[in-house]
Amino acid sequence: MEHIRTIRKIIRGKKIMEGAGVKLVRVLGHDDTKELDPFLLLDVFDSKNPDEYIKGFPWHPHRGIETITYLIQGEIEHGDSLGNKGSIRDGECQWMTAGSGIIHQEMPQVSKRLLGVQLWLNLPSKSKMGSPKYRSIS
Repeated sequence: MEHIRTIRKIIRGKKIMEGAGVKLVRVLGHDDTKELDPFLLLDVFDSKNPDEYIKGFPWHPHRGIETITYLIQGEIEHGDSLGNKGSIRDGECQWMTAGSGIIHQEMPQVSKRLLGVQLWLNLPSKSKMGSPKYRSIS
């Protein structure tokens, strides 16, 4: 038997500038997201112009969330307060659990195209003060 679901809401992405001047489209996170919890934010970035992304996301903190960045094309260097350093490239993912707190930076490198998505997830209350972690997934 086929079950037809009703579309409850259509969310249109908004073009914004984030970090130190990165142009992206915010799909989630600009309106009330309580009804979408645990999904807090979804950004899409796509540019062939390094001027639109090269300033990146310098050192900044997170706490109580997870960030998942999937890079379709390009390269982003990561560094954090745990001492992790590295890059993700075409088809790779970085998964960061902020837990009790982490400071990090994400700095895109010049490439033919920077294309990817970043999703923020709200951690359950019992996990918000857990140890921060960083994983690179190839």
